Amino acid sequence: MERTLALETSKRVGKKVRLCGWVDRRRDHGQLVFIDLKDRSGVVQVVGKEKLGDLRISDVVEIEGKVRKRPKDLANPKIPTGAVEVGVEKIKVLAKSKDLPFDLHGEGYEISEEVRLKHRYLDLRRPRLIRNLKLRHQVENFIRDWLSKRDFIEVETPYISKATPEGSRDFLVPSRLRPGEFYALPQAPQQYKQLLMVAGLEKYFQIARVFRDEDPRADRAYGEYTQIDLEMSFADQDEILNLAESLIIEVVEKVTDKKIYQKPFPRIPYRQAIKKYGADRFDLRKEKDPDLLAFAWVVDFPLFEKTATKEISPSHNPFTAPKDEDLPLLDKEPMKVRSWQHDLVCNGYEVAGGAVRIIDPKLQAKIFKILGHSQKEIENKFGHLFQAFEYGVPPHGGIAMSVERLMMVFANEKTTREVTAFPMTSGGQTAVMAAPSKVAPEQLKELGIKVVGKK
Repeated sequence: MERTLALETSKRVGKKVRLCGWVDRRRDHGQLVFIDLKDRSGVVQVVGKEKLGDLRISDVVEIEGKVRKRPKDLANPKIPTGAVEVGVEKIKVLAKSKDLPFDLHGEGYEISEEVRLKHRYLDLRRPRLIRNLKLRHQVENFIRDWLSKRDFIEVETPYISKATPEGSRDFLVPSRLRPGEFYALPQAPQQYKQLLMVAGLEKYFQIARVFRDEDPRADRAYGEYTQIDLEMSFADQDEILNLAESLIIEVVEKVTDKKIYQKPFPRIPYRQAIKKYGADRFDLRKEKDPDLLAFAWVVDFPLFEKTATKEISPSHNPFTAPKDEDLPLLDKEPMKVRSWQHDLVCNGYEVAGGAVRIIDPKLQAKIFKILGHSQKEIENKFGHLFQAFEYGVPPHGGIAMSVERLMMVFANEKTTREVTAFPMTSGGQTAVMAAPSKVAPEQLKELGIKVVGKK
């Protein structure tokens, strides 16, 4: 007999069905035992006699029985299958379960995050988290289809690449074939997508996994996360922003249940944002209504900024083009130079960022030197890019949208961990598998690595 999902039972009154799923709840009324059987579609009540008495919460079962209507006074209007139940005729226990480490029926916010992530495969059974993952799937699917229909080509770029200074610490990967040398996991597909523009693709996108060894916070996962990355040739900043804005509006209106606070999105110069809101990430909503999404563009960023560790650092990345009218300031007053960077903020979060890129090799070299790189460092770390730019590079620019931050505002969550299947903990450990961990001495020996001690 073909399997029937719990949600389908409402349409099969009077028919025999075969259900498979987990025991979600159990109520023993003496001669009659009621269980709520849960599968990916939802929950349905199953009724039987003593044969259900030995079942425990989260046991996996296969049940055959007939669907019947519940008496009106016993119907449950809170669930889609509340008007029916299944009378058990045959039951098979497929797998037994231990006592659960925590209750799965609440939202789970009150439970220790460390415990939840240790047993994330159980935590993910919560309807809230399942909804979040389904919404994330729908958003990514919509974006992939939307861009494909507009002649963008999805291209996968390497996950093992070269360590280059792009703003955050790299995750290094030792090479077995070249002892003493290292790959790096990409902080972004930045240089590869620029090389694709040199290749003549003109319209590129990728749902890219990116890796950054930077301190975690509520709106930024530690280690790895996902961005919708796109790049366009022969496009100025207005064209990039108009395309990205159209995409965001359609995603919100066709996939989510949210409303957009203001259309078109306002474009606010960086200095004005700092003066009015005190930051370049702000919330335009007068009242913090979670159903409203207040998007705004921030433009005219400074090309450089001062950080806690460096006197001069790129505000975005070292490939961002300075504004033409500010080029004379590069030599004497570089901190006054504005750039073609653009960020998209929503409800106080930065959800996307990008720029028009530098295509003049001399200007790019000058920017690197201002940032403190020697000629030898420039050739060693970026020689491949300069070489490619000798063969005709088109003007280009793009944007990267943070999937996790967009999902936070779409799903009304407070951290990116609530919209990620297996996130890292705030302490930098992977969910379930507890990495990083020590490796066998043989592996280190094969890689030519010796651990000399901890900090």
